[in-house]
Amino acid sequence: MQAQPTYPTLSDLPETPELLVISIPGAAVPAVVDEALAAGVRAFLIISARVPHAADLAQRIVSAGARLIGPSSLGLVDSSNDLLLAWGNFTPGSLAVVTQSGQLGTEIATLSARSGLGISRFASIGGQSDVRAAEILRTLVDDPDTTQVVLYLESFTGGAALVAAMQALRAAGKPTMILTTGQSNAGARLAKSHTGSLTSAIDTVDAACRAAGAIRLSTPGVAVELAGFFATSWLPAARRVAIISDSGGQGAIAADRSVSHRLGVEVLEATTRQQVKQHLPEAAHIDNPIDLDGAGEADLGVYSRLVDALLGDDTIDAVVLSGYFGCYGEDIPDLLEAELAEVQQLGRTVRTHRKPLVVHSMSADSSAVAALWENSIPAYASIESAMRVIAGAGFYASHSGRITEALEQSGPVTPWGTGYGAARDTIMAAGVPVPRATTFGRGTGLAEAMADSPLTPPFVLKAGWPAHKTEVGAIALGLGDTAALETAYAEMAGRLGDGEYIVEEMDTRGEVVEILVGGRQDENFGPIVMVGAGGTETELYGDTWLELAPVSHAEALDMVSRLTCYRLLTGWRGRPAADLDGLAEVIVSVSRLIAANNEIQEIEINPVRVTPEGALAVDALVVTNRDDDSDSDSDEGNSNGDGNGDSNSNGNSDKESP
Repeated sequence: MQAQPTYPTLSDLPETPELLVISIPGAAVPAVVDEALAAGVRAFLIISARVPHAADLAQRIVSAGARLIGPSSLGLVDSSNDLLLAWGNFTPGSLAVVTQSGQLGTEIATLSARSGLGISRFASIGGQSDVRAAEILRTLVDDPDTTQVVLYLESFTGGAALVAAMQALRAAGKPTMILTTGQSNAGARLAKSHTGSLTSAIDTVDAACRAAGAIRLSTPGVAVELAGFFATSWLPAARRVAIISDSGGQGAIAADRSVSHRLGVEVLEATTRQQVKQHLPEAAHIDNPIDLDGAGEADLGVYSRLVDALLGDDTIDAVVLSGYFGCYGEDIPDLLEAELAEVQQLGRTVRTHRKPLVVHSMSADSSAVAALWENSIPAYASIESAMRVIAGAGFYASHSGRITEALEQSGPVTPWGTGYGAARDTIMAAGVPVPRATTFGRGTGLAEAMADSPLTPPFVLKAGWPAHKTEVGAIALGLGDTAALETAYAEMAGRLGDGEYIVEEMDTRGEVVEILVGGRQDENFGPIVMVGAGGTETELYGDTWLELAPVSHAEALDMVSRLTCYRLLTGWRGRPAADLDGLAEVIVSVSRLIAANNEIQEIEINPVRVTPEGALAVDALVVTNRDDDSDSDSDEGNSNGDGNGDSNSNGNSDKESP
């Protein structure tokens, strides 16, 4: 029916194809690929699934100097070139879709068509045996027909290249929206530190999105909602919204949904309030939300006048109009012309102020709703959608991406040895403050070590090699003098035997907040740094924040501000504020340590004791890749230290209270 000739085999073709699309039973694919390679084919799109030995097949293709998308791809679409090598119908438009799931990608394309956006390019990458998502994203940076991108991935192999590609898209003014799965923490259970066990795959993806200037969303529908906003409106400068409604109930619900999305609904400035009052002289109560109380029915022009007053206020970043607007002409045809004229005036108003106006209309598809979109005013059928897109746009606007510093990876590795003493030396060399200490054992006795020691009591005694000190009695706190230290050492050595022991000065400062600072090597995105509530309750609270490493001082301060326990650091209930700059420097040091030396797999300081006088690290764990197969609980395992809240403190860590 297409009037195109067909050929029984590749050898019968009149010329070698530039691209071979394979859609046959999986078992037959390898033979066809071998025939095609011999014929000179250098580009393959494999639709087939259940291809035997797919990795080996991909290697044969790459070794021959060819490239492969798939297997298990749904196909490729390039609307500008009328290239349709995929199942389904694709409406041309401005949204590019790159997806590991062909059917989910088709859903996005369908929703995009319904919304009026359409598809510029569609790439179903399947198993990513050769061509990966990052390469496809790179081709979209300079594509004139693509204005934004939706990316669905189930695996993030080569995460650094993905981040770089998304940064390039952001620099080109093309928003990237990510969908993914994997909020399970199953893999984290294998980690040796809290830093590993408290961070999920999705936490790391979110950190990568912040670094790339991209945004992670939950469903295809939400992605297309936000894509419609990006294609239509301006980004809000921040997250402060004003709400107009012709129903008190709808206004109240709009305010509640704003708060749930962490949007600010503040009291109007006095000048703006006075302007609003001039347009609503009979209103009994003018606040934010603003209840029109029937003013819209009396005069449709009140909508644009109020929007103009609100968008002109520098303390308002976006306006939400919720309720009946969009229904006037639909319910009363005689009002259609006036309603459409008001839409045009609203369009002129938002173009003047270049701020977003988002409408929640009780009509989903009226002529006025369609006209709103045409006039740079996104309109949604639910207030939840309206608030969600403003929150998403606000997040995107405030996270423009950052370039993480590339630190030297090839320099000599510090010979840490094993045990807490070596971990302590490692973090101290990186610039992290630690208590004064002396080490003895393995030929040096306690008396000899303390003879000329400048340490002052109270002391803390630690056995250096056990991974979990408290569980085996390898830490003694609050030793008030040398005699108490000698007694504690005799008892501890009698149980644990010979080895390296450390005596530290106990931190007796008051007004302490215990913080965890850690880092690890993520298998996809590389080095990350984490900060969280520390001490013995770290896992109970799960109060953490992470970023790709290394971070700057300002970025470290921002990380700390994201914690729930941040209020303890800034003067909770009259307490003096802690030294945030000192804590930030510890975070920076750990981030640079994990980023600069690729033999460190995990590093954790728990706790860092932060007071108004500074930050002090009193326990540490370092895990290297030298001894990954060794038992971390053995005397000479690869876990250097504890990092589980063992604290030479004056009692803030419950299980180590003297």
